[in-house]
Amino acid sequence: MVRKEIELEEIEKQFKKLKEELKDVKPNSKKGEEFLKNIRAYVNDTEHFIEKGDYVLAFECIVWAWAWYEIGKELGML
Repeated sequence: MVRKEIELEEIEKQFKKLKEELKDVKPNSKKGEEFLKNIRAYVNDTEHFIEKGDYVLAFECIVWAWAWYEIGKELGML
């Protein structure tokens, strides 16, 4: 049980951190809009899987959301 609590704590930490980052993010192009749409979809999926108690899928989704975010920033789309 402790492990699940630790996993959930880390997922929620990353979830909140990314949501905070996304408050000020604006797309710089049509492709940037697509990136932001995908990021938000993964954020929504993360929340969905947390609510269902599926922490493995929640973790996967937040990792993908961060990946899209970092790539979008690095390529100048966000």
